[in-house]
Amino acid sequence: MASPPPPIEQNTSLSPTWTAEIRRWFRDLLISLGIAGVVILFLYQPVKVEGTSMMPRLEDQERIFINKFIYRLEPIQRGDLVVFRFPRTPTRSYIKRVVGLPGETVRVVAGQVFVNGRRLTESYVLAHYRDHQSHGPLVVPHGEFYVLGDHRNSSNDSRMWGTVPESYVYGKAVLAYWPLQRFGLLP
Repeated sequence: MASPPPPIEQNTSLSPTWTAEIRRWFRDLLISLGIAGVVILFLYQPVKVEGTSMMPRLEDQERIFINKFIYRLEPIQRGDLVVFRFPRTPTRSYIKRVVGLPGETVRVVAGQVFVNGRRLTESYVLAHYRDHQSHGPLVVPHGEFYVLGDHRNSSNDSRMWGTVPESYVYGKAVLAYWPLQRFGLLP
């Protein structure tokens, strides 16, 4: 008859496999945080919309992601929702829609926007958000953009303070993520 196996000793310290597992988990966490840091610093940044000038597309206190890298790969286009440093107070940021590109002539007649003499189709501006004032004409300087809010009768934009230098634009709004019912890509 064989003798019973010796009793297994209870070790209260962490076994080498647990220690290795914790190290791997910690390593993976640090790598993930590093990647997230690079993405937020150089590619995407979460921002909070403050104000009603971009309603109905963006609402006050809505959270969005902006792509900070895209304009290194492609030019700013009409219709883009851009985030930029406010020309009069560069420590503040604004978000507006690009309406006029460099070299174009922008004129607003009774609330209707004309670019190079052609009326701009703006389905994103609701009738009750449109103002009925006239501005311009203004030739957009080289390297600058004419921007307007979608809620025209409540927007502080290029009609009041002029164009935005391209060097002040630091991102394009790409994704709304909060509140969840507004989650989705921004056109």
